[in-house]
Formats: sequence, C-alpha cells, structure tokens
Amino acid sequence: MSEMKKIAVLGAGITGITTAAKLVEQGFEVTVFDRQRYAAMETSFANGGQLSASNAEVWNTWSTVLKGMKWMLQADAPLLVNPKPSWHKLSWMLEFMRHIPDYERNTIETTRLAIAARQHLMALGEQWGVNYDHSECGIMHFYSNQKDFNHACEVTKLLKQGGLEREALSPADIKLKEPKLHGDFVGGFWTPSDSTGDIHNFTFGLAEAIRKAGVTFCMETELKNVSIEGNGVRVIDDQGHSTYFDGVVVCAGVGSRELARKLGDRVNIYPVKGYSITVNLRDQLSQDSAPLVSLLDDETKIVTSRLGPNRFRIAGTAEFNGNNRDIRQDRIEPLIKWCNRHFPDVSTESSVPWAGLRPMMPNMMPKVGRGRHPQVFYNTGHGHLGWTLSGATADMIANVMAAARDENRSFSKVALS
Repeated sequence: MSEMKKIAVLGAGITGITTAAKLVEQGFEVTVFDRQRYAAMETSFANGGQLSASNAEVWNTWSTVLKGMKWMLQADAPLLVNPKPSWHKLSWMLEFMRHIPDYERNTIETTRLAIAARQHLMALGEQWGVNYDHSECGIMHFYSNQKDFNHACEVTKLLKQGGLEREALSPADIKLKEPKLHGDFVGGFWTPSDSTGDIHNFTFGLAEAIRKAGVTFCMETELKNVSIEGNGVRVIDDQGHSTYFDGVVVCAGVGSRELARKLGDRVNIYPVKGYSITVNLRDQLSQDSAPLVSLLDDETKIVTSRLGPNRFRIAGTAEFNGNNRDIRQDRIEPLIKWCNRHFPDVSTESSVPWAGLRPMMPNMMPKVGRGRHPQVFYNTGHGHLGWTLSGATADMIANVMAAARDENRSFSKVALS
C-alpha cells in the first residue's frame, strides 16, 4: 500500500475549502476542483449568515410531513414541495420518514457538532487572516403563536442535552432585546453564544489564503469522470486532462450524489432550495433601523443577519424542486414583505435576490467519513447547517484521513522490514 499524500478535494464551497485548509494543516498535498471560476459561488454564496447551534433541530417530524402536504399548492409557503413525482424525490422522502424515530438523537448530536464547530471555524479565520463580518451578536428566536412556542420549549430541552444553553424570553424581553423589531409575539429564546458572518467572504478569503500556502486550484473545471484506480483515484475533466491522486474527498454539495455513484457509494442527497435577499442599507435611517441582533422567525422560517454596517441579509424557505436554480419572484416577495412588516423604516429599494440548493441527507445529518473504497472520503450533505457545522466536519474528516495515511505508512514499514 502506497502512502497517501496527494488529495483531490471535489468542491470549493464552505465544506470543500475548510476541508482543504484542515488537510494542509495535516501535511497533505491538496488540489481543489470546482466548476465555478471562484470559490463559494453556489450554495456558499448568500445564505442566512447564522452560525447557529440554536437551529440544530432536525426536520424529521410528522408535523413537517403534514406541513409539506398542506402547503403544496401555496406558492409563498415556508416549505414548498413540487408535486411532480420523481424517483429521487420519492426515495428521499420515504427515507426521511424512516428517520422520524431518530429525531431526538439526531437533534442532540447536531447540537454537539455545532458547538464543537465554533472553535474550529474561528481558529481557521484567525490563523489564515480571513475577514468575514463576523459578529458575536447572539441569535433570538421569536414566536407568534403559543403552539410554536410550546414546541420550542421542548426543543430547548434537547438542545440542552447537546450542551447548548439558551434563555426563555417574554414578549417584553423580546422588545428589550431588539427594540427595532415590530410585531406581537408570545415569547422567544435567546442564545448569546451563537453568532453570524458572511459565508462567501469567509470561504473566498480562506481559499485565497490556502492558495498562497500551496494548495492547487483547478477552477472552471467540469469533471467528466472520477474512478477508483489501483490504490488511488483518477480524476478526468471535460478537457481530457487526467490526474491521479492517492485519495479524494467529495465535498460537492448537491453534486455529491452523482460523484458518489461513480465511486461506488450511495449518498442520497436531495437539493432543497433556499432563498435570500441582501438589503443594501444605503441611507442612515435604514442603517439605524436594521437589527444588530440575529433573528429567527419560527412561523415563517426566516432568519436574518447584519453583515457589517451596510448590509442586512434575510433568508429562508425550503423548496423541493429538484436541481432547479431559478430565482422565483413569488418566493422572494415574502422575504421583502417580511422586512417591510417587521422593520418598516428599512428601505428595501435595493434588495439583491439569490437562491441556492442545500445538499440534504434524509436523516438531516452530514455524510462525514470513509466510502466503500479506502481512498474515498466524504464531507457533504450538511443541508441548512453547512456554515454552522463546517469547521467541525472538516476537522473530523482531516483527522480520519491523517489516521488512514499514518496507518498505511506503518503498514509499509512493517512490510519492508
């Protein structure tokens, strides 16, 4: 067995770039492949910005299934399922329902992972000198009806088992915590340990830093084939360039499912579209009226982040519509109306819309670890928590790969002796 030195990382989003950085720390020679010209141009471009252990609850509940059925024909629903059937969608949803019994266990484990991820992400930012409008502002969940608040009280118990403490808020507390927020609420929760940041600036900045440290980037590169060859993996692009690597890490978001198939694995990721608007705060009144605290409106499933003095990110909704990347106005309009309703003095004249495909596994847990072949590894399928979990999962997979390399190295020494 040859020593594993040269590694291909497939994907230049948040998981791919953090994985590449952690592999560099472990002494690997890393090459990153992506079809875009720059890092973080797809799902890692304009998400909600929250680094939120408080949002670790997985979606595998019967209430989620019932809401999806109820809202199927409502264009502006928080959760929208295209009724057009496909085997991929059907198989994913059946598997999603099979994991409903795992709801509590997976919520607790996701909480633990999100808390662990904080120190890794912060350390990467500091070590590589990345600026990304990070704000330790805390996150406030607020609730407009008693039923949702009661459910949140139960979720809080699970989060606590995972190591997260958050504080219950009365309607008066909500007003004190964020006086700019308009509306009537029954209660909320405050998580001071959560924070926000610009995922694109972080990922792009980290990519440029590790490039200078020796990581090779093959951008604007469509992969034609990835295959097992001997004790390694061969990567062939659409121009016919062929490169042999000792190992490969699949971090390709919604593209991971097809790459895994080529490598002999089943990774049942489904693309779940999310939308955002970035409101440019061009006047003083808008800047003064936009919240500094990060928010999550449970009823509409909308989150917010203040990205520096001049930008206000509003994101949310989930759409099951295959690989469709269209930015639908009827899905953007609810985000604008939400801002107008809760922050009426913020001008939405300059609002930049965006949509991205979240790579979701049916159990809502990321796929992190080895594939069927010893030279294949995965760090993908983070769903709506890629930004939150990436620091931990990158460290996990880098440690797994370093252990595999060291094991091969020891085996080689024994064989030679």
